[in-house]
Amino acid sequence: MKKKVNSHKKHALYASCIGAGLCCLAIVLYVFVFHHNPASAQEYTVKGFDLSHHQGDIQWKKISPQQYRFIYLKATEGGDFKDRKFQDNWLQARENGFLVGAYHFYRLCRDGAVQAQNFIETVPRKPDALPPVIDLEYDSKCINTYTREQLLQEIQLMHDRLHAHYGKQPVFYISKSFYNIILAGEFKQTPLWVREYNGQPDLKGNPAWTFWQHTSQGKINGISTDVDLNVFYGDEYEWLSFLEKNGIYPMKSPVQLPVK
Repeated sequence: MKKKVNSHKKHALYASCIGAGLCCLAIVLYVFVFHHNPASAQEYTVKGFDLSHHQGDIQWKKISPQQYRFIYLKATEGGDFKDRKFQDNWLQARENGFLVGAYHFYRLCRDGAVQAQNFIETVPRKPDALPPVIDLEYDSKCINTYTREQLLQEIQLMHDRLHAHYGKQPVFYISKSFYNIILAGEFKQTPLWVREYNGQPDLKGNPAWTFWQHTSQGKINGISTDVDLNVFYGDEYEWLSFLEKNGIYPMKSPVQLPVK
């Protein structure tokens, strides 16, 4: 009888330990695997998205320009690739009242001048367009084509040509690894658009950021696939100030602002 009681106690203890372990495992999986931390982006009220031909045909009339205040479209990549949906998306997004900009995926193996020309040949120069974006990401196949100093020179060349052609300060879209290895401490006047899915942007030297791509798994009515969602760092006043710096003066703001 005594042995039987001890056996029951042991089983109960094992069950309790297993239950606690499963509870801890569930918490860890939720925080680090299933939970993509979207709540931390909710404090930023100016929201937008970016897309390319991978999103297929977009039903623009189903998407609200009041909900999504800015859109970036992939235009070009490297020295000769042009996104096949860019022109159609550019025209339709503008016709439906969106603020639109274009981005270029920078190939680390190609000269900056060649890539700048590809973008300029593809993207119209419109006074009311958002500033051009250069997408800079780490590519192990190409990272050693140039020395760091040479690569910075090539990026500077493209940056300067886009600035001169469009009359707007370009933005750098950056991955954390590329920024920390190549860009940290450089281009201090260039706004940053940071890709970071595991919390708020955290870069070497803690530079200020302008845009934050916080998920690649967004859902938008009118787009059949997952889409990248972004926010702007700042409130309504700072957003309008950013637009004015780029020569963009919206006819009216979606919200009535009190006089400061």
